[in-house]
Amino acid sequence: MLWAAEMPLSPAQVQSVLDDLAYNTVHTILTRLTEKGELERVIHEGRPAYVPVRDAAQYAADQMRAALDAGPDRTEILATFVTNLSADEELSLRALLRKGRRR
Repeated sequence: MLWAAEMPLSPAQVQSVLDDLAYNTVHTILTRLTEKGELERVIHEGRPAYVPVRDAAQYAADQMRAALDAGPDRTEILATFVTNLSADEELSLRALLRKGRRR
């Protein structure tokens, strides 16, 4: 939700979208994510609000890197990953690899 937001969101704004969670629960989660370095607490329109430190693509890439680092066989992990790509995803990956080699 914070990645999709065009501005920082207050705990109350986050809670209003996640109406199945209590305000205190949302506030605790936001505080913990800030302590872990995933979010930044800012003042927006005079109130505390939160923004992600990384965009969604960087977060996903970091998770992929962590999975590679944690696995016993990187080649096997990559092989399994690429064999599950759609045709369009495979074309995108090939184009990105070609582009990366030219740099």
